[in-house]
Amino acid sequence: MADYYEILGVSKDASKDEIKSAFRKKARTLHPDVNKAPDAEAKFKELGQAYETLMDDNKRATYDRYGEDGLKNAGFDTGGPFAGGFGDLNDIFNSFFGGMAGFGFGGGRPDPNAPMRGEDLRLDIQLEFKEAIFGVNKEIKFDHLETCPECNGTGAEKGSKPVTCPTCHGTGQVQQVMRTPLGSFSQISVCPDCNGTGQKINNPCKNCKGYGKVEKEKKITIKIPAGVDNLSKIRVSREGDAGSNGGPNGDLFVVIHVKPSEYFQRDGADVYTKLEITPAQAVLGDEILIETLDGEQKVQIHAGIQNGNTIKIKSAGVPILSRPTQRGDHIIVVSIKIPTKLSDEEKSLYKKLYELSSGKKSQETLMDKVKGVFQ
Repeated sequence: MADYYEILGVSKDASKDEIKSAFRKKARTLHPDVNKAPDAEAKFKELGQAYETLMDDNKRATYDRYGEDGLKNAGFDTGGPFAGGFGDLNDIFNSFFGGMAGFGFGGGRPDPNAPMRGEDLRLDIQLEFKEAIFGVNKEIKFDHLETCPECNGTGAEKGSKPVTCPTCHGTGQVQQVMRTPLGSFSQISVCPDCNGTGQKINNPCKNCKGYGKVEKEKKITIKIPAGVDNLSKIRVSREGDAGSNGGPNGDLFVVIHVKPSEYFQRDGADVYTKLEITPAQAVLGDEILIETLDGEQKVQIHAGIQNGNTIKIKSAGVPILSRPTQRGDHIIVVSIKIPTKLSDEEKSLYKKLYELSSGKKSQETLMDKVKGVFQ
């Protein structure tokens, strides 16, 4: 299994700043545009997965306790780098380094006004136990960034438009030459006057303050499929933040939290319940009405059942997420409850039962006879 701390070269108590710094250093040498080794791309993706996990408090806590398998079992997406937050591994690389061209690497200078995808969002919601079992249409509310309707995302007031940045001449980058005893070095960085956009807004839109986007509350109804489990994630395409320069919206990731049931206990597609019966029911058998996911149902207790034995109701469990027409089982765990308070009649009957089953008189009966001899 991959050791994310070892991949990044940090200690297990490393801060987020230390993790970010380690990623920056290693990403420079492992990026496929720079490193032509056959395994460079795989290592770069592995580095991204390690960074994405350790920068997320919830994922990091799960990973520290249970490892990579624990992330998968908890429902976290481990299928690809930054699947839940950045969309593309290069997005964060570019956010760190201003694009590969800033270091003289391949790919050419990025267009600061090219369409950019919006950020993904996460929303946590809570479901009742049976809502998760059978699915539900759920109305949700969330805040996201939308393209400003007043300026159509330009950031400029109506009747005006952005102008080319005079500092970087529209490139979004500036070059600085540093002279050292070893020679002159040039470094390309984001233009400080336009923040890399290549444009300046002299008359900003009053509605969005020149940002081009405004925060709005949105209400939508999503379909929760039958069989979702705790910490399952549902991806709602294009419901994240608005993109820039005509780029697409990000996605909304809805994380499911299922309230536990006081009666049912879930294990994958199966559900378990406990059933207490009397010794007489265990010996003689009985037919009992129990609560199932589908309502009340009669179950047969066979004579001679033992404490801890189970009764299985086939296909009465949880719908299987990938095959919703199939269901797990309802498993009933039998517990024989021994009475602690008995009436005189019950005591007499248990004494007779003891005598019959053991072939001898009860200890109490023998003592009574002994007492009679001395009276």
